[in-house]
Amino acid sequence: MAVSPVRFFVCLLALSAATAFAQAPATIRLDYLHSGNALADTYALERVLVEPLPWAGNLAHHLDTSNRGQNMVEVVDPKIGDVLYSRGFSTVFGEWRTTDEAGKISRGFHESVRFPAQGKPVRVRILQRDERNLFSVVWSVEVDAGAPEVIRKQGPAPARLTPIRVSGPSAQKVDLLILGDGYTGADMEKFERDARRMAEHLFKVSPFRERAADFNVWAMAVPTQQSGVSRPSTGVHHASALGTRYDIFGSERYVLTLDNRALRDIAQYAPYEFIEILVNNDTYGGGGIFGQFSTAAAGNDWANYLFVHEFGHHFAGLADEYYTSPVAYQPSGARREPWEPNVTALHDPAGLKWKHHVAPGTPLPTPWPKAEYEAASRAYQARRSALRAANRPEWEMNALFREDLARSNALFSTAPQRRATGAFEGANYEASGFYRSQMQCIMFDRSDTFCKVCEDAITTIIDL
Repeated sequence: MAVSPVRFFVCLLALSAATAFAQAPATIRLDYLHSGNALADTYALERVLVEPLPWAGNLAHHLDTSNRGQNMVEVVDPKIGDVLYSRGFSTVFGEWRTTDEAGKISRGFHESVRFPAQGKPVRVRILQRDERNLFSVVWSVEVDAGAPEVIRKQGPAPARLTPIRVSGPSAQKVDLLILGDGYTGADMEKFERDARRMAEHLFKVSPFRERAADFNVWAMAVPTQQSGVSRPSTGVHHASALGTRYDIFGSERYVLTLDNRALRDIAQYAPYEFIEILVNNDTYGGGGIFGQFSTAAAGNDWANYLFVHEFGHHFAGLADEYYTSPVAYQPSGARREPWEPNVTALHDPAGLKWKHHVAPGTPLPTPWPKAEYEAASRAYQARRSALRAANRPEWEMNALFREDLARSNALFSTAPQRRATGAFEGANYEASGFYRSQMQCIMFDRSDTFCKVCEDAITTIIDL
């Protein structure tokens, strides 16, 4: 029987990937507890595991020089002090501690760091940005993957892994895992369609479009008893393996899971570096934490936008550039230069971090129709709040979003600096004191393209 060229190529690709996987080191995961409040935090070791699959990353790119994240993990040779592996990341705890609640009580969060086995005991250090915006060590622990208490064997995978896009061996590609939550056994075909649809859209957006061949995409969903995830503000509570839900930190549209242990125990059965969770809901919502995961409501009319916007947070550490929508975070009052690559406090216009994109003669700060935008946005936000308070049908909210985007596009279309890269005041949830690089971007409103600065930031992480 003749074998088609496509089938032959897929078989060769699978064989190549399997060979590369067999040569890769084991994946070590350190689970720990991170607790505290707005003023102080502590760490405690929970367990060390050898994950079922070998390390999926590129061993040639073992050190992270991107300067992203509120935290950094370093794996260090304890004898000579050399850093063997590092990656920047942020945490759910780091976001929670900026909320009003963190000023009143302490909470604990489960966190994990993963790294390739080094064949010897190592010291794992967690670093955190200090008041100078520099990384300093806040916790360290000795890890010996050969110790008797290390978990080495685990049960079978809780769900089937589906390849969505396989471009080559994992060590040479970015591995994205799409997890489903709120999908019943009868919804599994829908989940696969949703995952394929979201991945297809991602690779239509620059710079992911130009770098599509650098990605593998996998999908997996543990079935639930009921369709959809919890939305406590409306009295909806559904059990699910990931525990993803709406109303995180009191924000009705913020969707996260706070059960990191469950997330990692499921994800470990796939080769991955990044995770997107699709929730089987129609209500607008999503979230994203750099180096952890992102979420999107797959059934919403704006699902494509939500997937890409939230993935921008998770994948590249991009900041939100909008500032008129209500958020759960409390403003710090300080205007320290953000580590996020796409916003700035503009303390030194001559040293603007994206100045290579700024044309000569562009004024800094850069004028834009800010007052008109804010007046329209206040009216829009009032209508949005009223729709949610009345629990109106989702199609009404979607129509409002379309109306708002059309109004913004019309307002910006005649602005002299419409296509310019500069420093436009209003970003990072603040109307003043923080600046974005262009008038519009996926990180600012429901536009369909990233600004040049965000494209650069994404490309840096793809290269890493």
